[in-house]
Amino acid sequence: MSKTDGSPKTDIVGCVFNIERFAIRDGPGIRTTVFLKGCPLRCLWCANPESISPLPQLLYFENLCQRCYRCIEACPNKATTKSSEGAIVIDRKLCKACGKCVEVCVPKARVISGKIMTVDEVLEEVQKDTLFYQNSGGGVTFSGGEPTHQPEFLWHLAKRCQESGIHTALDTSGFVKPEILKKVLEHTNLVLYDIKHMDPAKHKELTGVDNRLILENARMIAKMGKPMIIRVPLIPGHNDSKENITALAEFMKEVRLNKVDLLPYHSLGKVKYYRLGTEYKLENLKPYEGDEVAKVKAALEFYGFQVGVG
Repeated sequence: MSKTDGSPKTDIVGCVFNIERFAIRDGPGIRTTVFLKGCPLRCLWCANPESISPLPQLLYFENLCQRCYRCIEACPNKATTKSSEGAIVIDRKLCKACGKCVEVCVPKARVISGKIMTVDEVLEEVQKDTLFYQNSGGGVTFSGGEPTHQPEFLWHLAKRCQESGIHTALDTSGFVKPEILKKVLEHTNLVLYDIKHMDPAKHKELTGVDNRLILENARMIAKMGKPMIIRVPLIPGHNDSKENITALAEFMKEVRLNKVDLLPYHSLGKVKYYRLGTEYKLENLKPYEGDEVAKVKAALEFYGFQVGVG
């Protein structure tokens, strides 16, 4: 494998579920976003449910399936069977995501989400667009899932990127032990910091965890002087109230931050839950219409913040 940064080869591996090139909403300039699997949160609206498990998973595209049943014969764990009506049935408890069924699926109705990669393999992909980073002020963004869920892999990867002259951004929920976060921040140029809700109880209701550790870590990063942009996944009827937006503004003033990005809810990830055989709990939630997002933006701008909408 070719290497251009002069660093010694490492065999440290991680689980990556996507590498998105030419990303323009995950930090400044043209970027490559590396999505790592594994997340301790269970956000009701999560657009990447395949990111929650730290392990590879099988996605089943029923609309592409031709019911040739080769997958049943190929599965060594008997995880795939046929119903009395001829439909494909997948026992997720038995499925090991070994990929044997994927190999025989001609219409590609089966895909494994999550690939075990070395630091060198990911770096090689990231370096393909070095010229674009240099010309646009871009770089690489580590996202997920929660990228700090794979701390050793993330640390080595961020270090190698910086050694190659590539700007690094960390997109994090902040729900991570402070000592792990500090270590990762050693090789992080910019932090994209998600805040889902300011109320601890409501935050736990929406994500499965309260926000005390998240807010304390945000304070820590601010004290370090590390560049940070707050990102708010804006969910209709859940965290867009005047009270919550006001509390967010007060917190941002406390830690002396002036940049916030609003990420309005969309339902594009809904179909992924079906492909994983899991339930989407916000089935009836509708995306924003009209000027609701503009009103939240204006409310934050009233406090003097720079507000972007993703």
